[in-house]
Amino acid sequence: MTDQHETDRRHEEPTPSIRVVIVDDHQIFRTGLRAELGPQLDVVGEAASVDEAVERIAALAPDVVLLDVHLPGGSGGGGAEVVQRLAADPALRATRFLALSVSDAADDVVSVIRAGARGYLTKAASGSEVTAAAVRVHGGDAVFSPRLAGFVLDAFGAGGGETAAADDELDRLSAREQEVMRMIARGYAYKEVAAELFLSVKTVETHVSKVLRKLQLSNRHELTAWALQRRLL
Repeated sequence: MTDQHETDRRHEEPTPSIRVVIVDDHQIFRTGLRAELGPQLDVVGEAASVDEAVERIAALAPDVVLLDVHLPGGSGGGGAEVVQRLAADPALRATRFLALSVSDAADDVVSVIRAGARGYLTKAASGSEVTAAAVRVHGGDAVFSPRLAGFVLDAFGAGGGETAAADDELDRLSAREQEVMRMIARGYAYKEVAAELFLSVKTVETHVSKVLRKLQLSNRHELTAWALQRRLL
């Protein structure tokens, strides 16, 4: 009887939270963001400058860093400098950086992504949106606010005006699957794709599953890379 009770209790234990560090030079923003994040995220530390961020992240080795782009200190490189200075630390191989900024300037977006960040949201995002993005980044996806994705695509070679060559793999997809594929690869959420294409979320999920299976890909991050290589975005 006791063994069964202990087994049931173990099954009820919550899934471990994703450990997060918030880096921003405005305390009010850090406090507000912290209060708005979902229960999936466990904020284990905060920092307000480049040097403080490097020290705190190295000490805590969080799963995800919510990183402001414009930070005081260091050599003036802001959030991109934080990512670059920590890139060689083997203890931080699993740490993912998600940029958060009031800026939607192309230079800011591209610089922090080139440094190694896995996503970029503007501070107009809600707490639930930041939470969802952090969970996805932790899982290996790349996440961008849809209107910012074009900057990244241009910077990494998808905006050069080259016409996509005929591709046998692309021919495997129906016209609707190609529409869904392009939106998902650009960073749109399932419900955003559903609203844009007048589909149900369930139908979008089905299309995405078919696309990944036909292209022999594992997730939307691989899908984005696949689409970039073929100048499809």
